[in-house]
Amino acid sequence: MSANRPAAVVVLAAGEGTRMKSTTPKVLHALCGRSLVGHVVAASRELSPEHLVVVVGHAREQVSAHLAEIDAEVRTAVQHEQNGTGHAVRMGLEELSDSGVALDGTVIVVCGDTPLLTGETLQRLAAAHADDGNAVTVLSAEVPDATGYGRIVRDDATGAVTAIVEHKDATATQRAIREINSGVFAFDAQLLTDALGKVRTDNSQGEEYLTDVLGILREAGHRVGACVAADHREIVGINNRVQLAEANRLLNDRLLERAMLSGVTVVDPATTWVDVTVTFEPDSLVHPGTQLLGATHLATRAEVGPNSRLTDTAVGQGAVVAFTVAEGAEIGPGASVGPYAYLRPGSRLGAKAKAGTYVEMKNATIGEGTKVPHLSYVGDATIGEHTNIGAASVFVNYDGVNKHHTTIGSHCRTGADNMLVAPVTIGDGAYTAAGSVITKDVPPGSLAVARGQQRNIEGWVARKRPGSAAARAAEAARREGEGQQ
Repeated sequence: MSANRPAAVVVLAAGEGTRMKSTTPKVLHALCGRSLVGHVVAASRELSPEHLVVVVGHAREQVSAHLAEIDAEVRTAVQHEQNGTGHAVRMGLEELSDSGVALDGTVIVVCGDTPLLTGETLQRLAAAHADDGNAVTVLSAEVPDATGYGRIVRDDATGAVTAIVEHKDATATQRAIREINSGVFAFDAQLLTDALGKVRTDNSQGEEYLTDVLGILREAGHRVGACVAADHREIVGINNRVQLAEANRLLNDRLLERAMLSGVTVVDPATTWVDVTVTFEPDSLVHPGTQLLGATHLATRAEVGPNSRLTDTAVGQGAVVAFTVAEGAEIGPGASVGPYAYLRPGSRLGAKAKAGTYVEMKNATIGEGTKVPHLSYVGDATIGEHTNIGAASVFVNYDGVNKHHTTIGSHCRTGADNMLVAPVTIGDGAYTAAGSVITKDVPPGSLAVARGQQRNIEGWVARKRPGSAAARAAEAARREGEGQQ
């Protein structure tokens, strides 16, 4: 465990985020498979804090329910009225105090809308705070364009922070400074608690500003320092959909870079999208236009895409998946899926199995080497090994009220255009004839034929469609046949 383990991390997530223009609370908007606040909580957890408190306000019941789903150990504190960042932090600390927690050590304050912030950067902040003996340490960043941001003003001799000056209040010299305030801080817990009690509200907004704590502590003779983030993009906050899309692109690029450096081939990163929960093994291959979502996993030499979307799907070693949508599926080693296949939840393909062109599966287990090559629906079924399902087959699993199961054994051959009406069982080694509607069990090794006898009615076209193109073609064929006799 880190020697710089903080006593608490306080996440500020009470704001409404009106610029998102959404009925969804801002911090619950998602990128790369995780909510904005979920990213911040995950980064904070990398510090192993003794306590993690998220301050909620707007839509607090919805936000609190989400937090309980993603991290059962998170505490929530309610800011009933949004009276400023200092007030929000005070609510977080009071939640701990009311629970009998006496904080001793470092308190880190982060914003709930900074999804690109990494645990590594927070660890560097905590370490700098401890090493420099600061009362408060600001996470800062050097940006290409600091317009609109609060500037970090330092003492030239000691490097200590002497002020954070808002852009509108900055002098020309201060505006030339490119180091800005991120809104993320490390505090001495006791000094923070004392200083929050002295924060005034005599400002234009009538709010308690957390940044006022820095001036209070500095005036009391305590040192205020700053730790510069390695990448200024980490501190980017999300206030509207444009910024959400930009952050999504940045995080996606970060995830793909990590995958490629670990041995994954991504043919076109610009058209490939992945969630933070996706995992890869070396030598897997991702083609353009592919989305890998949820708990999807690609084993070594697995090949996915182009133009595929896999959600919570495991792709086995050497499997090939092209032009496919899959959700909650398991694709075995060496299996082949697509093009234009749809694997719904519960689809499980064994080693070297095949779900081919325009095949849809749901809640179906397909044995090793079994093939469903094309134009078929397989639902609520178990199929053994090395069986072949003929083209245009439908597993008729729903009677309008209940779903029923079809079982097909190993080494079976079902004909094209079969309707397999569940519940039904086809034994090992059995065959079914093309065009059959199978409603009864087929014993092992049997041939099932379930179709009407063919009857040809001679001269029907000439009598019923006289003068038609078909009638003329038939008459010409008849004459040609007579001439060849």
